[in-house]
Amino acid sequence: MSPAPAAGALPRLLTGVGQRPMAELEHHLDVYGPLPDLRGADPERLTQLIERSGLRGHGGAAFPAGRKLRAVAARRRPRVVVANATEGEPASKKDRALLRETPHLVLDGAALAARAVGASQAVLAVCESDTRGLRGIARALEERHRRGFSRGEPEWQLVRTPDRYLSGQETALISLLNGGEGLPAFGPRPYQRGVRGRPTLVQNVETLAHMALIARHGAEWFRGLGTPAHPGSALLTVSGAVARPGVYEVEHGMALSELLHWVGAEPPQAVLVGGYFGSWLSGEEAARARLAGEELSAFGAALGSGVIAVLGRAACPVAETARVAAWFELESAGQCGPCVNGLNAIASSLARVAAGAGIRRDLADLERWSRDLRGRGACQHPDGAVRFVASALRVFAAEFADHAEHGPCARCGHPPVLPVAAGSPAERALAA
Repeated sequence: MSPAPAAGALPRLLTGVGQRPMAELEHHLDVYGPLPDLRGADPERLTQLIERSGLRGHGGAAFPAGRKLRAVAARRRPRVVVANATEGEPASKKDRALLRETPHLVLDGAALAARAVGASQAVLAVCESDTRGLRGIARALEERHRRGFSRGEPEWQLVRTPDRYLSGQETALISLLNGGEGLPAFGPRPYQRGVRGRPTLVQNVETLAHMALIARHGAEWFRGLGTPAHPGSALLTVSGAVARPGVYEVEHGMALSELLHWVGAEPPQAVLVGGYFGSWLSGEEAARARLAGEELSAFGAALGSGVIAVLGRAACPVAETARVAAWFELESAGQCGPCVNGLNAIASSLARVAAGAGIRRDLADLERWSRDLRGRGACQHPDGAVRFVASALRVFAAEFADHAEHGPCARCGHPPVLPVAAGSPAERALAA
């Protein structure tokens, strides 16, 4: 077994990836070491360990992971753990990379979480289009069973989820797992009543993988990287105008400019931080930003789903914004006025501006709607959409004004930088 990595060293989650076939249990154990015996582990001590580490969720909301564990463990009914690998964010590939490269680390973390909350069942929810991830996690489960790891672990269930952005929202995911439509629900939260009415921990797979390392090396080791409020490391999916796109593991608090240098980014017009629920930063802001929640909040941004997309000088920000706004409308649950009417109005106005059919009133309306829709939706889908649009209107104000005045620019024909899910209804509609 390899010695414990230094507390301040990277990589952590991606140790050994690219050098050994880490999806195989033998190599996984050789690199990471065995998970402590869960059958003899005290649930309260496990929860306290995660609390002391300061680990936050890596699915987008950055909610304290230990607090989630404690909320589920406090309920009286039989409990369930859901490992969320739906990854409906089209620009994000980090969770897919974990399932493909280090599936046993995810399973270790899910087993640990199940022990901490007293769950005898764990559901692995994976997007149906992630065929490599599905094969990887299924093969890892079979290998663990063959090696006798199933003793002391929860009963595993692998579930394929639809290619839809909202599938990853935790109440929508619970609805899917209970045989429903997979739309955000109202009422009790999953920790109160989730899968089959049981208290349920829904946790992103990257968060679970971090838990597996904390159980091996301790809370202080985990805090050897990052900031006091956001300790540890994070997986980021980097794309756009960069020489080396891909999934990178970085320390919380790292300078964004350093990451852009790593990946060979060209001088950016702007950088999208946090994915489609995130915010655009101007090139000047990106040069000053650091990748930690308390630092990014000064720019109205957050790390969110861990997406960093670089918009090069050749791309049109107005066309990009209009395309993603149309995607937001198509991915809506259609359950409330802000989604049905608000997102439609925003997408329609942006389409007119991008096509050269808009007027300056469209820009005024877009700014007003971006303010008025906040916090009024039945779920956070409209909040994410208006955050993205509002940041685009701020950072690209001159480009929007020029399109409203003069119509499409020469850059409008540039291939899209921001993707939508391949094969999704939204992609087919946008291509029509």
